[in-house]
Amino acid sequence: MNPADDIQPKPKKMGAGFGVMILRDNKVLLGQRHPDPVKADSLMNGEGTWTMPGGKLDFGESFEAGAVREVSEEIGIKIQESDLEVISLSNDIVPTAHFVTIGLLCKVFPKDLEPRVMEPDEITQWKWFALDELPSPLFKPSQKVLDNYKEGKFYKN
Repeated sequence: MNPADDIQPKPKKMGAGFGVMILRDNKVLLGQRHPDPVKADSLMNGEGTWTMPGGKLDFGESFEAGAVREVSEEIGIKIQESDLEVISLSNDIVPTAHFVTIGLLCKVFPKDLEPRVMEPDEITQWKWFALDELPSPLFKPSQKVLDNYKEGKFYKN
């Protein structure tokens, strides 16, 4: 028997994640993922793309609690669960992963605070962009949340 026959392919990943659409003065906050796939830390192959703050939902966690946690971890600013609204749902699939992505809108964001790069190995910078002047390439799950928001839709496959 060939030892290579015992090597099993890595199991495909299924999960739930979320993106937080933070709006201020009709501009959205986006971070640029590291161009190195290992550092970008995305099962959805998002290296080099622009993305919303967000991440994977932890077991037993509400969407809003996960959003508060990730925003704090990624940009160093505490938002309130009561200032969040679920606005989007999408089905995001690549050859190695499948995520259901929940989009949340942060309705209140402090005007006197600027986001900081808290995880420089994953996100290289945070910037504000007008909704009609978005950078490219966008992280596909974030693109779907933005599209749903601009089109007034809730679900995008």
